[in-house]
Amino acid sequence: MTATAQGNTGVRRTASAWTPDTVRRLGMTTDIATAGEILNIGRSKSYELAKTGEFPVKVLRIGRRYIVPVAAVVRLLEDE
Repeated sequence: MTATAQGNTGVRRTASAWTPDTVRRLGMTTDIATAGEILNIGRSKSYELAKTGEFPVKVLRIGRRYIVPVAAVVRLLEDE
């Protein structure tokens, strides 16, 4: 399985699988679509969950964008 996503730097990243280490390489934050992909949540569902405050990790709303702290995603992955 190959995971490809665009991090907050605009650089497309490819990894063999989403692991805590590959997620950490995204930087401090990532977009909601990438966070959803890491957590096996579709893009539309990720936005829906973010809008209702039900996304599995903390989501920051900055203007019209949803930003997800990478540390929160890593913590969730390590707990599972």
